[in-house]
Amino acid sequence: MATPPSSDRGTSGDNRGGDRGDKRGTQRGSQRGESSSSGGKRAGAGSARGTAGKGAGKNTGSSRGAGSSARGRTEDPPFSRSRTEGRTDRPTRTAKDADPRSGARPERGGQPRSDGRGNRTSAPAPRTRGENGERSEEQARYDGPDLDPEITGKELDHNIAQQLRGLPEKLANRVARHLVAAGMLLEDDPETAYAHTQAARARAARIAVVREACGEAAYAAGHYTEALTELKAAKRLNGAQDYLPVMADCERALGRPDRALTLARNPAVANLEPHLKAEMTIVEAGARRDQGQLDAALRTLENAPLRNKTHANWVVRLRYAYADTLHAAGRTPEALEWFHRTIAIDNDHTTNAEQRIHELENQNN
Repeated sequence: MATPPSSDRGTSGDNRGGDRGDKRGTQRGSQRGESSSSGGKRAGAGSARGTAGKGAGKNTGSSRGAGSSARGRTEDPPFSRSRTEGRTDRPTRTAKDADPRSGARPERGGQPRSDGRGNRTSAPAPRTRGENGERSEEQARYDGPDLDPEITGKELDHNIAQQLRGLPEKLANRVARHLVAAGMLLEDDPETAYAHTQAARARAARIAVVREACGEAAYAAGHYTEALTELKAAKRLNGAQDYLPVMADCERALGRPDRALTLARNPAVANLEPHLKAEMTIVEAGARRDQGQLDAALRTLENAPLRNKTHANWVVRLRYAYADTLHAAGRTPEALEWFHRTIAIDNDHTTNAEQRIHELENQNN
């Protein structure tokens, strides 16, 4: 399945989600650098984005710290790929294999299900109304936002849907519909997307793909503590390491660059796919900048494949991060050179490198 890492905390006025800063005007973290907004598709770690399987992934920008972090990930959006895809060490579970202790909830209340041996296969729904006749916070979270009747759940990526097969059919369908809705809303309305994933989580908290989706949506909505919790849970459940860049970026967002650097030193990083390694490099450089270590941030980026000849989005993001860090270090001529190098391969215009060039050239005139 979640677009790493697609983080976007700009080194300065961080434009979230690719050109999300341009679209939404959200500029986070003042000191995070100048105004980075390098883009990139969200991919890598947990995500609610590919859940719809189709059309859920937009370009997200980089912009936190030395560029951005896991949020502007490249490659496939998180929700669109299954963590079990290509793996033979985890058999697909069927309904009869369902763990009676999974904690999954039945559709909207009703009696707890039994496997015929006295073991419940799902927990009862929380109490519907509080003392004043209004829904309790727990019930509101369980119900989730209204679902579009046109969303059937069949839109869910097949590999992700397979991971829900251990749930009762009606319950699996409800979870799938919430995941699809979350994937469709992730870019434009991350808060509602997060609410949808919470509704899915309330029903199927023991399923890794659900926790992954919840973590990705929490990350997109800026709930970094919750995102960390959910991604750690997903990692425990499925053993995936792809979440590391996003987790590190969450630590940065929470003002803990030292913890971000600890995650960046995890031996598993060496085995990540190139676009995820790039995201971790961007996060690591940003963490160095957070600590005032500009030279160390530059060295981190210089050790990355900045001159890779592909036009992959992760190369675009690395170059943008490097240019932005050069500018922060007062090396304006070199920064201009690397912003131009960024534009040369940024075919999808996922960064604001052109704008940065105009700003720097005007300052010099």
